[in-house]
Amino acid sequence: MGKIRVRFAPSPTGPLHIGGARSALFNYLYAKNTGGRLILRIEDTDLERSSRESEENILASLKWLGLEWDEGPDVGGDYGPYRQTERLDIYKKYIERLLAEGKAYYCYCSEEELEFERQECLSRNEVPKYSGKCRNLTPEERKKLEDEGRKPVVRFCVPSSREILIPDKVRGDVVFDSDGIGDFVIVKSDGIPTYNFAVVVDDFTMEITHVIRAEEHLSNTPRQILIYEALGITIPEFAHISLILGSDRSKMSKRHGATSVVQYKEEGYLPEAVVNFLALLGWSPVGEEEVFSLEETAEQFSLARVAKNPAVFDMDKLRWLNGVYIRNCPLPRLAEMALPYMQKGGFISSEPTQDELAWLSLVVTALQEKLTTVGDIIGFMSLFTGDDVVIDGEEELELLKEDTFLPMATAFCENLSALEELNPVAVKTLLKGLTKELGLKGKQVYMPLRVALTGQKHGPELDYLISILGKETSKKRLSRTAEQAGLKITLT
Repeated sequence: MGKIRVRFAPSPTGPLHIGGARSALFNYLYAKNTGGRLILRIEDTDLERSSRESEENILASLKWLGLEWDEGPDVGGDYGPYRQTERLDIYKKYIERLLAEGKAYYCYCSEEELEFERQECLSRNEVPKYSGKCRNLTPEERKKLEDEGRKPVVRFCVPSSREILIPDKVRGDVVFDSDGIGDFVIVKSDGIPTYNFAVVVDDFTMEITHVIRAEEHLSNTPRQILIYEALGITIPEFAHISLILGSDRSKMSKRHGATSVVQYKEEGYLPEAVVNFLALLGWSPVGEEEVFSLEETAEQFSLARVAKNPAVFDMDKLRWLNGVYIRNCPLPRLAEMALPYMQKGGFISSEPTQDELAWLSLVVTALQEKLTTVGDIIGFMSLFTGDDVVIDGEEELELLKEDTFLPMATAFCENLSALEELNPVAVKTLLKGLTKELGLKGKQVYMPLRVALTGQKHGPELDYLISILGKETSKKRLSRTAEQAGLKITLT
C-alpha cells in the first residue's frame, strides 16, 4: 500500500459540530500515527444551506483545536479543487460514463408520483424504494416527458439480489442486501451530484485510502460500494466510528451540553482539553492515564482500539479535564483568555491600562486552582469587588466573635496601612509577622481574616486576595464585617 491518505469532509451548513470535530480528530490522529496525509474537503453541494461563513467557522474551529491538514481549499494541493462545487466537470465525466454503459438512467418522475409509490410501499409494510419505472424508457418516451417540461434526475441502476459486504476496520464485516436499496438518485434535477455519488468520485480521484467517519454514514456505504464497482475503481478501507450519546444515552443534543466547537471556545474551554476529551470518546489508550497531549495521543492512536459501542458525552469529565489543563496553563496565556470575559463583565476597560492588566494577572493567579472553565472567573468576582461582604452563616460569624479577632484585625489594618508596596510577597510577610507579633496561631489569623474579607472560610490565598482588594477595600470590608459581629474597628 502507498502512503495513507485520509480526509475530513464537512458540509458547510452550520458551525462545526462536536461529533464532526471528533471525526476530524480521529482522521488527524490516524494520519499522524501512520505518517499519512490529511485532506480537508468541503462538501458544499447543498446549495441552499451551504455558506462560506460556515466554511470559515469550520476551518477556524479546526485550527483552534490544533488540527492541521496537508491539503485543502485554503492550502491547496495536487488533488484539488477541494470544494465540491468547483469539481462539477470532474463528476460530469463519470456520470456520462455510467449513462453510456447503462449503469445509470434519466428519471422523470414527479414528486407526486414518488410520494404515491412511497405510500404504496408503506401500505404493504415494505421499506419504501423506487420502483425503477423509468429504467427502460425509449428515446421517444423521454422526449415526450422533456417536452412536458420535466427536468430529470439521474438514478443509479442497483443490481438485484446482491449481497454487499463492507469489511469495516471498526465494526467488522457488515452485510447489506441490494434488494432493500432501490435505484437511488446520483444527480439532482439541477445537475448537482448527490452526496453518495460525489463522495465516491472525490475519494477515488483524491486517492483516499481510508474513510474514517461517523457510524451514521454506514447506511450510505453499500450505495457507494456499488458505484465503486460500477466504475471499476479502487474501494478504500472503511472505519465507521461510534455515535456520541448524551448522559441519558439518547442522541447528543443541546440539552446535554453545547453541540458546536465554537460554543466550547466561548464558554472558556481550552482546546487541549476538548481534544483530549474527544479522543477518549470511542477510543481507549493503553493503560489508565487519561490526560494526553495531541502529540502523545497520535503516538498511541490505532483503529484497533476504537470501540464499536456508542460513546457517552460526560460533561463532568470534560469539566474535570478542562480544570486539569487550566491548572497547568501558563499564567500569561490564562490571563489573555480571561481578558474578554472580564471586559464583557465590566471589570476591565475595553482598552486596559497596565495597572488593570497587572490586577488581572493577580486575579488569575489567585483563581487558577479554582477555575473549571475560563468563563467561570466572572462567578468569583464578588470576592474581589465592592466594600460589603455577606457572611455565609453562623459558623463563620462565630469566628469573628472570638476574643482574638478584634485586636488581630486592628493590628492587621495598622500594618497594612504602613506597607510601602502592596503585593503578595509583602502581604505574606505581613501575615507571618502578625502571628508572631500577637503570639497567635495561624488559624487564629488566617481563617477569621478570610471570613471577614470574603464571608467564606475557603477561597483564594490571602496574600493574593488582599493584594487584589487593595488597602482601602480590605480595611472597609474588615470594618463592616466586624460590625455584623457587634465589633468596631478603628481604621487608620
